[in-house]
Amino acid sequence: MARRLPGSGKAGKRRGGQDSASAEVGEDGFPTRQALLDYIQSNPDLASKRDIAKAFGLKGEGRIWLKQTLAELASEGLLDVERKSYSRPGALPPVVALEIFGRDREGGLLARPVEQPEDADPVLVSIRSPRGARAPTAGVGDRVLAKVFPAKERPGPAYTGRVIRLIDHRKDLALGVLRKLADGSFRLEPVERRQPELMIDADALGDAKPGDLVEAEQVSSGRYGLPRGKVVAVLGSLDSEKAVSMIAIHAHDIPHVFPPQVLAEADAMKPAGMEHREDWRRLPLVTIDPADAKDHDDAVHAEPDTDPANTGGVIATVAIADVATYIRAGSPLDREALKRGNSVYFPDRVVPMLPERISNDLCSLREGEDRPALAVRMTFAADGRKIRHSFHRVMMKSAAKLAYPQAQAAIDGRPDDKTGPLLDTVLRPLWDAYAVLKRGRESRHPLELDLPERKILLKPDGTVDRVTVPERLDAHKLIEEFMIQANVAAAETLENKRQALIYRIHDAPSLAKQEALREFLRTLSISLARGAQLRPAQFNGILAQVRDTEHESLVNEVVLRSQSQAVYSPDNIGHFGLNLRRYAHFTSPIRRYADLIVHRALIGSLGLGAGGLTRDEEARLEEISALISASERRAMAAERDTVDRLIAAHLSGRKGETFEGRITGVTKSGLFVQLPTYGADGFVPVSTLHDDYYIYDETAHTLFGDRSGRGYRLGDAVEVKLVEVAPLAGSMRFEMLSDPVALQGMRQSFHKARGRRTARAGGNRLGGRSRRR
Repeated sequence: MARRLPGSGKAGKRRGGQDSASAEVGEDGFPTRQALLDYIQSNPDLASKRDIAKAFGLKGEGRIWLKQTLAELASEGLLDVERKSYSRPGALPPVVALEIFGRDREGGLLARPVEQPEDADPVLVSIRSPRGARAPTAGVGDRVLAKVFPAKERPGPAYTGRVIRLIDHRKDLALGVLRKLADGSFRLEPVERRQPELMIDADALGDAKPGDLVEAEQVSSGRYGLPRGKVVAVLGSLDSEKAVSMIAIHAHDIPHVFPPQVLAEADAMKPAGMEHREDWRRLPLVTIDPADAKDHDDAVHAEPDTDPANTGGVIATVAIADVATYIRAGSPLDREALKRGNSVYFPDRVVPMLPERISNDLCSLREGEDRPALAVRMTFAADGRKIRHSFHRVMMKSAAKLAYPQAQAAIDGRPDDKTGPLLDTVLRPLWDAYAVLKRGRESRHPLELDLPERKILLKPDGTVDRVTVPERLDAHKLIEEFMIQANVAAAETLENKRQALIYRIHDAPSLAKQEALREFLRTLSISLARGAQLRPAQFNGILAQVRDTEHESLVNEVVLRSQSQAVYSPDNIGHFGLNLRRYAHFTSPIRRYADLIVHRALIGSLGLGAGGLTRDEEARLEEISALISASERRAMAAERDTVDRLIAAHLSGRKGETFEGRITGVTKSGLFVQLPTYGADGFVPVSTLHDDYYIYDETAHTLFGDRSGRGYRLGDAVEVKLVEVAPLAGSMRFEMLSDPVALQGMRQSFHKARGRRTARAGGNRLGGRSRRR
């Protein structure tokens, strides 16, 4: 007979007097699994192991039981674990960016997350009416930052939300290209495949011409035929050299035009003086960047440590542009930078976070020019351990602007006129210091995935010339490791000063993802330890086992997919991928708002002059973290969509040709195949695989024939034919030419694994329902 858990009433009291842990207990005297799930669903911000134990009054043996039960629920996919807190799969974070898209029957506002995976079930949020005169008022089409809570009433939206901040107003407009048909009528061909076409009457064209990229609003639905629309803005011609990135900019609502008051503030800026600064202009700091870089926000220097107590040690210095000197909290420049969150990089343009007067001039560490900087001087032992570090607000003068290949060539014995004089005094000491820092990195064992990055080179008309895979040089690795150590030093200093900051956090893979990876590796006869807390070194061991084998690309891809997404947060959980206990972005304040916050925190906590973090900013760190995390995901999506459209347009004239590809995604609907030469994906619908009835095995990342047991697996090399291209949408459809391969024991292992999952679900206290993971 079920009974109420002893002590649950008092333990479960939360703000507002809600009895959150009032629950039934099982025969063992502990709360039922369903009670735990219900509590976590209703209390997302109080769902750590300690919070749950306190809510249910669990002590001693009860806490041991709780730890085991939570681990079981997570391994079964019923809970996710992130930042040492539990949540239901697909649950929203407490603060999230939302897009308000409509109203419910009572007239209340309905919203959905701005960034949500395409294959995820839609999550709806009911927006509460604002309380108080200071609460921001939002409407349909707006984007907002909101505090969300699981809804108490069912059915209806899964969450209710309270608007914290209005991000921007957004009209409900369709983005597309104006086309003129043979009969003389006009249509809007939408960029998004899910949008319907619009008929555009001649008197609703405005200044638009066929081939223009336009925004249009729907003016009537019509009982028959297509809905009608009206052009409200002409964004440019599709034939222009930057049209493809412009599509992504507007499709993802990326701010790209600076308001007049922001430009005016930037133009009025004067170069910073020496006040509160040390004079480091004689120190030969150098910038090492891509050859086409226009802004330079980091410079480096290294020298041997002359302290007899640190034989073989080095002193590494990183100087970063002092953006906080010019961008003050609450100014028009600051508000615009926060709205953008970061710079966005396309193959044909950059949408900067800051105006060019700031990013390419006053804050760019130009060769031979005085520039204000925030610098960190770090001393390392010969084994790579950091002994100490210190921060300084300085005036510096870059001794040289170098490109990665140029610096590497000098070290490799091919100096030029610029690097020759710097070789012994500047470059060799840098490489000697990198050798020391590399020892520390190797002992730290960060995650070492081997996934090549591709770069698209364009012709003058904006079309694709070729796709390259730039060589990964020691020069790249040197700058990367110097920057990582500077970021760690920033986080350590602020923690020691008990100063609030924004961390760059990366959680360990969830238990559900670990179990999925474990089952996949089992199909390759590779084991992954169960129970123990995984570290990056264990993943590196797996990657080492498959290096130079046919499974190398496959396993690298699956390990990558098992990882969590890095985000910004005022709460530290460490950085799993880098295997660091604390990490903050400090080294790129020209292009990332998170770094500007860290600069201000350092300036204020160390007493380095004006431009420190304000109390208002400290109070809003959670809100700022959510905004810039959403901006980062928006930028990544826009950059990816642009690459897809460029490659689709590049290959649009090659329909019917065959290509060598690799399967990079397996879904129940079909296969995603990447063309390695171009780095773009196309799709093979499962309905076009006619030789068998194909079954999707999510765990093994395969589609296999039910009769033959043969099929296709993530990472397989295949030959495909290009049969359909939609350049505007950036999509390609392939026909599979390669025969399915034998997947040893796939049917047996699939049904056996499915039986295990069904047995686990049937044996719990949730009613015995089987569940697809």
